[in-house]
Amino acid sequence: MSQVVVAKIGTSSITDDHGDIDVAAVAKFCADVAHLRAAGHRVVAVTSGAIAAGLPAIGMGGVRRPTDAVTLQAVSAIGQSRLMRVYDECFAHHGLVAGQILLAPLDFGIRQQYLHARGTIERLLELGVVPVINENDAIADDEIRFGDNDRLSALVAQLVSADLLVLLTDAPGLLTADPRIDDHASLIEEVLEITAELERVAGGAGSARGSGGMASKVAAAKMASWSGVRAVIAAAHRDGVLAEAVAGTPGVGTVVRPRAQRISARKLWIAFALDSGGRIAVDEGAKRALLERGVSLLAAGITGVTGAFLADQGVEIEGPDGQVFAKGLTRVSAADLGTIKGRRTGDLPEGTPHEVVHRDDLVIVP
Repeated sequence: MSQVVVAKIGTSSITDDHGDIDVAAVAKFCADVAHLRAAGHRVVAVTSGAIAAGLPAIGMGGVRRPTDAVTLQAVSAIGQSRLMRVYDECFAHHGLVAGQILLAPLDFGIRQQYLHARGTIERLLELGVVPVINENDAIADDEIRFGDNDRLSALVAQLVSADLLVLLTDAPGLLTADPRIDDHASLIEEVLEITAELERVAGGAGSARGSGGMASKVAAAKMASWSGVRAVIAAAHRDGVLAEAVAGTPGVGTVVRPRAQRISARKLWIAFALDSGGRIAVDEGAKRALLERGVSLLAAGITGVTGAFLADQGVEIEGPDGQVFAKGLTRVSAADLGTIKGRRTGDLPEGTPHEVVHRDDLVIVP
């Protein structure tokens, strides 16, 4: 049966130690995509590598990746065209045309941009083109600073109603321990639910050339699971890895099963891709109402505010025990919230939004 597949490959899998694009690695990935296309599947490719590809062009290859946002933006602008040139040539060997799309997580939070992105990708697929997606690193400084294409690929999987998200990396999948320090580390072949313990096992960041690591792969797989998409974390160098992931071949990597209860694209963006500017503390009654009745957060139930967030920024919501149980977009700034917290709706100053966080902009997080 035909499936919609989102396949993401990371920087360290398509560049060498110097940072130059490894043409053979990109060709192998494109050949795997072409094999799926020939089998009747619709494939969207998500690729990293623009920053790593840009560094050698300006004599910065083989050195530590810059950390300031402006340099990263400039380098990504240099590297993106070089990266796409390789993809164009590799797909052409299989009679396929690639179409570049640059996105940032914000594109998934604004309804009109979301619809435009989905329409463009769907039309490319209808035309027989392989969409090749990367973050819009040249202008999206927040995404460079804290983001990675793993999260973006999970958002894309939700966007195109994918059946499968494949996260290709240098490892065979999620292991029980770090193989660099534990010789007995083994592959975790199936995950029914990603827990805090699994997230701890995933560890920290990846290579010097990339921004992700196993932790970001697990986070992306969790996002996919929440949106009802099966995810597979697997080795990019494995022969026929995409075909095996589609077929469900045992041992292909770590398979993360989708949750039965799904959330919308906007709430997925809020929960996983939106940065938090601070915290709002609520009393037990407000917490219970949010958890059990799915209502909006009102000023009356708020007991405290932490941070200097503005209206329309992301906030975490914590209960009396100090534990975060929800996340959302606030309609009131921290400064204004400090003056109205605990007040009933009828006592609010004229023009103040009645809902501090509207239920459509609020998601419960475990």
